[in-house]
Amino acid sequence: MSKKDAEGAIDAEFVRAIEAMILVAVEPVPADLMAQLLEVPTSTVEEVCDQLAEIYESAGHGFQLAKVAGGYRYQSHPDLAPYVERFVLDGQRARLSGAALETLAIIAYKQPLSRAQIASIRGVDPDAVLRTLQARGYIDQVAKDSGPGQALLWGTTQAFLEKLGIASVEDLPPITDFIPDANIVEALEQGLRVTPVDAAAALSDSESGDSTA
Repeated sequence: MSKKDAEGAIDAEFVRAIEAMILVAVEPVPADLMAQLLEVPTSTVEEVCDQLAEIYESAGHGFQLAKVAGGYRYQSHPDLAPYVERFVLDGQRARLSGAALETLAIIAYKQPLSRAQIASIRGVDPDAVLRTLQARGYIDQVAKDSGPGQALLWGTTQAFLEKLGIASVEDLPPITDFIPDANIVEALEQGLRVTPVDAAAALSDSESGDSTA
């Protein structure tokens, strides 16, 4: 790639390469590292970054190219801090719905599994919930089923483990811990059962009401 044309102007592709590297980096990118990768002097990279910073500022963008901790990075413009702060705090307050938590638990304990398998367990279409969980970074498509159709299989992510503070899904509490004791289940069933006496009384009341109507 040509770094400069005959008149010494910075090549457009060179500028785009610097923008791309800074954009995808997690930490500030040192100028000497970019210079090494692009095979140009460090001063040339610094010149380009300074020019880009001026261009962004003059254009009134909501972001800027800043030199931070010995490297360059993109960050929101200081003038917009109130809006950014409100956006970040709103995201922290957002809670997962019951349906999302239920789906996340199913995936965590039975992964990897397909959308159809999740739907069969929950009894409803999970597409919207899957999109929400994926957007939060808690789940992702981890494999393809080897069977017909090769359905995409879902699993939890590193972010999910970090959120729970565990090293792996093996550290999740046994699912049996969430299953009610047999005595509790029996008591619940007893409360839901309709005895013959109750049924007869209900029928009698219904017929009495009909006769007086």
